Amino acid sequence: MRKVSWGLILVLIVGLILAACAAPVAAPAGGGQAAATEAAAEAESAGPIRVALLMPSTINDISWSQSMYVSLKELQDELGADKLEIAYSENMFNVPDAAAAIRDYASSGYNLVIAHGAQYGDSLMDIAPDFPDVSFAWGTTTRTGKDQGIENIFAYEPRGDQAGYVTGVLAAKLTKSKIIGLVGPVDAGDAKLHVDGFLAGVKATDPDVKVNVSFTGSFGDTALAAEAANTHIRAGADVLTGSAQQVVGAIGVAKENGVPWLGVQADQSTAAPEIVLASAIYDWTQLLRDIIAMREAGTMGGEVLQLTYANGGIRTIYSDALPAEAVEAAKAAEAGLADGSITIVVEPR
Repeated sequence: MRKVSWGLILVLIVGLILAACAAPVAAPAGGGQAAATEAAAEAESAGPIRVALLMPSTINDISWSQSMYVSLKELQDELGADKLEIAYSENMFNVPDAAAAIRDYASSGYNLVIAHGAQYGDSLMDIAPDFPDVSFAWGTTTRTGKDQGIENIFAYEPRGDQAGYVTGVLAAKLTKSKIIGLVGPVDAGDAKLHVDGFLAGVKATDPDVKVNVSFTGSFGDTALAAEAANTHIRAGADVLTGSAQQVVGAIGVAKENGVPWLGVQADQSTAAPEIVLASAIYDWTQLLRDIIAMREAGTMGGEVLQLTYANGGIRTIYSDALPAEAVEAAKAAEAGLADGSITIVVEPR
């Protein structure tokens, strides 16, 4: 009995070994043709890049908001609507309302949410950590929140001082009364850069020219801008400029009085082509390309981008009614800023 039992045991062991050898070997999880097919299917089903834009004013304000909206639409035309999907919210001047909209866009699957205004910064710093898979961008600023451990916010800054410098050179060449009027919104951010650059451009061209600067305290109050423009004209200004969406009011006054206007941020000749003789345009297209490319490469934020004459983010368009000498001087200023041979010196005001 003992010999028979050991024999049976031996037979059973051999049978188990043979069965194990005959069993098929399982493919490694996630590997092989099945994994390749699944990856291809995922790539094929990947949707467009979804970008949401919040603006403090409207898409036709001929200034800050319009410049960004136009650039985003141009990029969409370039890439195709099937590759770049756009949503936008206008007149988001109320910060709590804007914060709710930012959170809503981030919750709705948008890949990039652009809060186009310096007033939205604190809201982004609160919201961005809740959505690590969403990139956010805002300006004009150099603050990304990286020092707070936030990794998904891009900051952008248009060099308004460069735009102001070129138009300052042009204004100094145009004025006959040697008095220029500037209608600013607030003495901060991009508006301050514009004023500082404009004053530097005028002084570098003709130090005898006086620039009267006024700030309305508002980005969008067209009535206050119109009042400021009238005050400048009464003080002898024969060339006017200014920034922000409020300028619609000032341009109207310039048109009524036949006073040349020099624009910034967007093409303002559409408002009054007979008196808007030049516009230093903010072209955000390449900056948007760069943000999207960085995001697709895995950089969710933490970078600061600028608009300059050197990178094509700022460009000036000139009316054919301008004197050739004035245009030549302004274009020389563009070139000098682009190659670094001109340094903008900001003096106390």
